[in-house]
Amino acid sequence: MLRIGLTGGIASGKSSVARIFRELGAHVIDADRVAREVTPSGSPALAQIARAFGAQVLRPDGTLDRAALGAIVFADRGKRRVLEGILHPLILGEIDRRIDALAQDDPRGVAVVEAALIFELARQAEYDAVVVVWAEPEQQAQRLMARDRLPPEEARRRMDAQMPLAQKRLRADFVVDNSGDEARCRQEAERVWQELARLAAGGGRC
Repeated sequence: MLRIGLTGGIASGKSSVARIFRELGAHVIDADRVAREVTPSGSPALAQIARAFGAQVLRPDGTLDRAALGAIVFADRGKRRVLEGILHPLILGEIDRRIDALAQDDPRGVAVVEAALIFELARQAEYDAVVVVWAEPEQQAQRLMARDRLPPEEARRRMDAQMPLAQKRLRADFVVDNSGDEARCRQEAERVWQELARLAAGGGRC
């Protein structure tokens, strides 16, 4: 099975490209969704998070308040690293388990892992290729403010918490340019998918 990392910057359009890849036949694993699934109410991971960051990151029903937690960790690099130390081993282990299961069922398929921090965590070597979704920084900021209803300074803080998208683009095997409209994004994603399909058929890495 071909293992593809799909990354980019916050609000660059990773999810949109992942959706297109899924429509074209990819098996998509969303790292954010996995993060939610490993922190259900009553789980050991959620208990660790509550001990580290306080009851303020829990909703009244005992579930994780991701917005409250995000406000804390995006404002403090040290706290962000504490959270990463709790979550990343669980998330990465679950992603690997899911890819192994997919490979059993579809050995010639393409598994796409949608994750923001592939380069930041130095995980790129684990993939046959890495696809970066590109957008101009101002586009990212505008999309992020609209999507999450954030003020400009908070949007910029969250963007600054990740590796600059220009650096990720330089490290990418393939780039999907999402600086245009939806039709252009689909055209770009389909172009890259054709390359990935050829790579899968050849059974090789980039």
